[in-house]
Amino acid sequence: MGASLSGKQPGRGGRRRAYRPLAEINVTPFVDVMLVLLIVFMVAAPLLTAGIPVNLPKGAAQALETQEDPLWLTVTSDGRISLKDKAVFDDDEYTLEELQPRLIAVAEKTPDRKVLVRGDRKAQYAVIIDVLSEARRAGLTEAKLVIESDGRNR
Repeated sequence: MGASLSGKQPGRGGRRRAYRPLAEINVTPFVDVMLVLLIVFMVAAPLLTAGIPVNLPKGAAQALETQEDPLWLTVTSDGRISLKDKAVFDDDEYTLEELQPRLIAVAEKTPDRKVLVRGDRKAQYAVIIDVLSEARRAGLTEAKLVIESDGRNR
């Protein structure tokens, strides 16, 4: 039994077998990537809720009883206005003119929604008053200012 000189492979009948493409896709790498992304998003999600750093003024006040999901309005020291609404997941900065339609939309969905205004202690008082006025004009009548408690309760 020696070598074959005819170019044919012995035992195969001289025909090469054509490989058919697989009709199934291997989803294991896809599932692996999705699980890694899920873990990354689970770790990163709590970091996204940190919000905008604001140095709140101190004062003597009792703890505020809030509903589950208040509307947070933040005024920074340089006068930027931010709206934090968990239903919309919106944390963009607005001017007073841009803020009004957003507040009207929130008031139409939930008219009894409480508004909590976080004003930086170095923010201009007029900007905070303007934000409160815009909320009232939109129909959100229950608005409160958020301060940092200094430990004294009256």
